[in-house]
Amino acid sequence: MPMLKDHAYLYLGSVSEARRYNELDRWRESHKQNIACKQAIEEAIRKGFDGMHLDKACAESVIEAYGFKRVGWVLSSTLQQKKDDGRFSPQNKEWAKTTFIPKSDRNHDFTVESHPAVLDGFVNQFRKAQDELQMFDITHCDTMTGQELVGKVLVMSPFTLKESYWAQENQLWLATGGFGCSPTAAGRAVYATCLSDGEHTRWDRNDFIGILREEHLPDWARESLEQIRQETPAESPNMNTQSM
Repeated sequence: MPMLKDHAYLYLGSVSEARRYNELDRWRESHKQNIACKQAIEEAIRKGFDGMHLDKACAESVIEAYGFKRVGWVLSSTLQQKKDDGRFSPQNKEWAKTTFIPKSDRNHDFTVESHPAVLDGFVNQFRKAQDELQMFDITHCDTMTGQELVGKVLVMSPFTLKESYWAQENQLWLATGGFGCSPTAAGRAVYATCLSDGEHTRWDRNDFIGILREEHLPDWARESLEQIRQETPAESPNMNTQSM
């Protein structure tokens, strides 16, 4: 897989959150980049659609300029805004739902206004390019809702990682503690160990998209998990089950 480069910071929170945490400058800059990305998508489609077919490489230039995270954000927001438009495929509408976009009247600022049927083809191109990266997504996971997370292998959201770190080995973390591991605690902190390099650090529960299903655990991760369990057997229940 080719090495991806990092792009301008994508602000994932709402404008009200930005105001609360004194991050309005970051939100404004990210919003400006979202609008620029939207315009780049429209321009790429305008140049790449001949009236019958969309150029097969239409999405590549926009991904190269703005990155997978921002392009995916803008496309997901657009399809959520246009959820009642039957010219988008059900598969692409379902895909768009997997990204949480905070509700805001300002989201219309970066809604792509290209012809929906052609834009649907652009979304297909984007999703194909993203699938080729072979990152874990929610289709590989069980939900964390109502689950005790200690001892589970969690899948980190690609939105949490810089794109230069987009690889499966950077997504898999063994949860070891923190209030965020409890389904009933108010805290959000999750302490976890990276299965690829053993780094142990603090994350937020929202930084993860789910619990990796056993059948998707790679051999290298299984070996690493077994080694960690041997070193700390008392803290290592089965990957996706509670201790009996």
